[in-house]
Amino acid sequence: MKVILLKDVKGQGKKGEVKEVSEGYAQNFLFKQNLAAPASEGAMKVIDQQKKAEERKKAEEKAAAEELGRKLAETTVQLKAKSGTDGRLFGAISNKQVAEALEKLGYKLDKRKIMMNDPIRTLGVTEVAVKLHPEVSTKLKVHVTEE
Repeated sequence: MKVILLKDVKGQGKKGEVKEVSEGYAQNFLFKQNLAAPASEGAMKVIDQQKKAEERKKAEEKAAAEELGRKLAETTVQLKAKSGTDGRLFGAISNKQVAEALEKLGYKLDKRKIMMNDPIRTLGVTEVAVKLHPEVSTKLKVHVTEE
């Protein structure tokens, strides 16, 4: 019996897949647990439309991330911090501070998307990686000046 999985089923497949299972398994387990539905012509068309809509949505998200990446690559974030005579900061500039500065510039960005191995501890311009989408990343310039 062909069924369309409504949720991920361990050992069978992922949500949206069409699988061939025994009739007893489908009737006694999958249908009762609302894990699957019978694979009729109408249901197959609905699944295809949902997949196309999901692909379109992913493509739009990627395009939006690429556009934001182009804007961020041209942006320089200005931050002020107290420093010693040799140019070393008394504290450090973290990704949270960079995200807050970006928000003041009009870019809403989660601090976890700003990839910094170590916080910025010196004055000057530093390039920081920003991962906007699984397939899109860019560089952002952070300019730290003395307060």
